Amino acid sequence: MAYDSIFKADLFQGHTVIVTGGGSGIGRCTAHELAALGARVILVGRKAHKLEQVAAQIAEDGGSAHWQACDIRDEEAVKALVSQIVHEHGAIHGLVNNAGGQYPSPLASINQKGFETVLRTNLVGGFLMAREVFNQSMSKHGGAIVNMLADMWGGMPGMGHSGAARAGMDNLTKTAAFEWGYAGVRVNAVAPGWIASSGMDTYEGAFKALIPTLREHVPLKRIGTESEVSAAIVFLLSPAAAFISGSTLRIDGAANLGSRAWPLHQTQSPSAPFNGFHRAYLPDVLKAEQ
Repeated sequence: MAYDSIFKADLFQGHTVIVTGGGSGIGRCTAHELAALGARVILVGRKAHKLEQVAAQIAEDGGSAHWQACDIRDEEAVKALVSQIVHEHGAIHGLVNNAGGQYPSPLASINQKGFETVLRTNLVGGFLMAREVFNQSMSKHGGAIVNMLADMWGGMPGMGHSGAARAGMDNLTKTAAFEWGYAGVRVNAVAPGWIASSGMDTYEGAFKALIPTLREHVPLKRIGTESEVSAAIVFLLSPAAAFISGSTLRIDGAANLGSRAWPLHQTQSPSAPFNGFHRAYLPDVLKAEQ
């Protein structure tokens, strides 16, 4: 089996694309799709064994992938990482700033260390990666960057640290798009809503119990797939988006819209999901529904 992408097979032939957080979830899926479309994928993350496993899977499927363990919150480590990639692979054509993480907590219970850790992971790390990729490569050759956000438009009760970081990344995306456009660099973002990904299995307690009910709060009456996020990322990296920069694409089934004054109807015909990822698997927290 192979990744069933809707894009043409040689779309990124000869291109080098970095995917941070490439060892699991949406990053893993996106790395597989990019490799299936001819890209030389560079997987970046903190856990070497996960990156190595994904790189091996991509190689088994006939793609090209390399990996490098790095804590993107470490400025010097990021500088060295990008320098090494440029030295070994030449120009960097794309960056998927996917790495991130958070934990559920009301604002009143988040201490300073926890708040700063989430901001460094979801915002500062992405800034460092984008800055170094621009300074060391894209400023000379052009390229495309796609940042990862979340559905934080109405605030993120229970995850205020993540909401603050994602809102910051939305603004950073716009600023970078304006400042770097002269060099032929496009910067966009995706904002997934509730996606059936391995990250769902990291939550415990009341939040874990809530996950299977999330689909009832989505107008399309389902949870999204990793492939649906990956397809949006691939589009924004592609020549088809050559005049799109500074935009954030929401991938949430319209869940961020409306109000309680207009209640959702009961499920009739949920929209059909797209799942082109041949190595996708359902999170354990959702298996009870099957």
